[in-house]
Amino acid sequence: MNLLLILISCCCLGGTHSGYVQYGFASYYGGEFQGKKTASGERFNKWDFTCAHKTLPFGTRLRVTNLKNHKSVIVRVNDRGPWVKGRIIDLSYAAAKKIGLLKYGVVKVKIEVIK
Repeated sequence: MNLLLILISCCCLGGTHSGYVQYGFASYYGGEFQGKKTASGERFNKWDFTCAHKTLPFGTRLRVTNLKNHKSVIVRVNDRGPWVKGRIIDLSYAAAKKIGLLKYGVVKVKIEVIK
């Protein structure tokens, strides 16, 4: 019975990651991974607005804001990573371009789970 109540609560409240916010450094990946399988099993396309995150479920949609210029992009988690210490997210080339990340390579960002 308790498990049922927990499951119902999670469904009604938008899941366990609703309201999730994280600050840290973002990087990007592109051409060298084009067409290769991601951890979710889909093929990577550098022109899609996707990202790699270590723990958020595949399919989670995130708003990523570049704290240097305040530009934002909406991405979908479809891969795992980044595996570089201090980084919290790897963006696809297209997503990185949209928020002005290409110029710097790594920038401080805010990520928020959105519905």
